[in-house]
Amino acid sequence: MPALPQVPMRVHRAEVVRVEELAPWLRRVVLGGAGLADFESTGVGDEYLRVMFPPEGETEPRLPVVEDGVFDFAQVDLALLRTYTVRDHDPVAGEVTIDFVVHDGGVASTWARGAEPGDVVGLNSPTAMYDAPADLVWQVLAADAAALPALSRIIENTPVGVRTRVVLELPDADTEVPLPSHPGLDPDSDVVRIVSGNGHGPSRLPEVVESLTRPDGVGYVWVAGESKALRGVRKHLRHALGLPASAYKSVGYWIEDAEKWREDYDALDADTKAALDALWESDRDEEDIEDEYDARLTALGL
Repeated sequence: MPALPQVPMRVHRAEVVRVEELAPWLRRVVLGGAGLADFESTGVGDEYLRVMFPPEGETEPRLPVVEDGVFDFAQVDLALLRTYTVRDHDPVAGEVTIDFVVHDGGVASTWARGAEPGDVVGLNSPTAMYDAPADLVWQVLAADAAALPALSRIIENTPVGVRTRVVLELPDADTEVPLPSHPGLDPDSDVVRIVSGNGHGPSRLPEVVESLTRPDGVGYVWVAGESKALRGVRKHLRHALGLPASAYKSVGYWIEDAEKWREDYDALDADTKAALDALWESDRDEEDIEDEYDARLTALGL
């Protein structure tokens, strides 16, 4: 399988151009300005980047310097940095669109709720994740609200002949959330909408994904949502179904009650933290490492 496209690592100063209310819980922010003139997209639907927000009481984010193509996290206040997917990139207009799920609390949600033209954030270059086989015949895309922007862009980028089935977990049944049209996606028979998860209760993505039948031919399953809920999905895809790593991608976009999770993680003893970090430094198969890492976090109650 060919390598995912990559772009040079840069840091950009981005200004809010316009905002749009997509739903009571979803706000679109379109960013532009001279700082995005050299922004490059990988072109992959679920590419993600870091958004750097200004400190309280200031109007400009503190942007790190990229040296030798490396984004130095030590130069960034991690409390003011969040990860988001790119909903759209318009290279002609020099604009990057990000859809923010808004809720009570949180630096990103608070900023997005009040964002208006002229406000400034920092962005770095995006990284791609969706990696379907070139001879793809069908795909299953499952996501909660946080992953809706990536899911929508993946649909837009999907080749015409690929049969697509969607599972979308939303926080309420009252908001109409349109999906992009696609010849291989029947909005009546190929889209399953469920109301659960999203911080309002247990996610049902695992049970729904596990219940789906798989068509014949080369397929790909992409699932994105709350990290702990997706551990079971990944285990099902990898072990129950025996899919190779090239046939699925399970991406944890967020952690429910993240502040409590971080407090519990920070409270771990030094040896336990070192052992968790050491897993990723080995030359073992990455999927095997992920298995063990998930199992250890679960055993620790994380």
